[in-house]
Amino acid sequence: MIALTVRRLAPTEWRSAFPIISQLRELTEEEFLRRVQRQTFSGYELVGAFDGQRIVGVMGVRPVHTLARGPHLHIDDLVVDKTCRKTGAGRALIDFADKEGRVRGMGAIFLDARQEAIPFYERLDFAFHAAPSMKKPLA
Repeated sequence: MIALTVRRLAPTEWRSAFPIISQLRELTEEEFLRRVQRQTFSGYELVGAFDGQRIVGVMGVRPVHTLARGPHLHIDDLVVDKTCRKTGAGRALIDFADKEGRVRGMGAIFLDARQEAIPFYERLDFAFHAAPSMKKPLA
């Protein structure tokens, strides 16, 4: 384990999150910054896990209210630097989301998990949701 601090990132720090996010998403830095900026209009925030001054993990969170799921916090793109996995950074980010969801009065946390990450989330009390996500490309 390493000593971690988890906190929201200021817009001036978003660029520092890109090297971590790029380990999961194939985006240019410019497109990443544009998408984050756009998503902030609906309450999206970037959260970072830090080992001292070094950012080692990033997570996007946003409040969502739907008829099917009610009020919930949605986690987008939780990723820990490949050199820092199994250090507690992922758990620290989930703990932040858990506290944030409770403070906001949300009923649950939802996320989309990659197959290889499912055991990690299950250890943190996440369970499969009955409604599968589906996608229809429009382009």
